[in-house]
Amino acid sequence: MNFSIDLDRQLCFQVSRTHQLYNKLYQKPLKKFNLTYVQYITLLTLWKKDGVTVNTLSKELDLTNGTLTPLLKRLEKGGWITRERDKEDERRLIVSLTPHGKELQGEITNCTEMCLNQMGYTPEEFNAALKNIQNIQERLNTAIEKQDD
Repeated sequence: MNFSIDLDRQLCFQVSRTHQLYNKLYQKPLKKFNLTYVQYITLLTLWKKDGVTVNTLSKELDLTNGTLTPLLKRLEKGGWITRERDKEDERRLIVSLTPHGKELQGEITNCTEMCLNQMGYTPEEFNAALKNIQNIQERLNTAIEKQDD
């Protein structure tokens, strides 16, 4: 494979730019809920499985605890979640949705689904794009593991 210094031919730049564009696409609909994109994906994780530890969230979202802690504090201040010490192990912090965080799930996901619909993907195109992105992630993980050897 030939290496090019042209940004348009840099996969890393294209992935980064795509991430920025997704943030921009979701920004307006999420603003009415006073949520950022990262807060939204945190809520998505909790809507799938509520009452998880901070470490579980950190692994699921691939965020450091240093990044996740202030994010969770803002979600807690906004009334979306609670953070409580585990009764069985005081070292663990359990993150749970509040009733407010649960009741707005449908409205928020409807807004973000409309964003995806605006992109005009057919179901087949969407699934193919998702499969390609997952393939890129797998290859990146393999490359990172090889560097660690």
